[in-house]
Amino acid sequence: MREWQIKRRERTRHLIELGGLVMKSGLVELTDDDRAMLYGSFLWMADKLRSDQGEQASVLWKRRGKRAFEDL
Repeated sequence: MREWQIKRRERTRHLIELGGLVMKSGLVELTDDDRAMLYGSFLWMADKLRSDQGEQASVLWKRRGKRAFEDL
């Protein structure tokens, strides 16, 4: 298999896994699959992480995510 094919498959798998997280979180149903709202919320998260409160948000979100994974 060519190197570009391997990289494309790895990228595709990564994107599918990220999409799975969006589904598992319940955001698709909560937003009625409104992609503009989902994208806006991702942009809000990115802004929060870049802010002076970014470290605090990162610790909080990571802790909550780890607990949710354990509960699956």
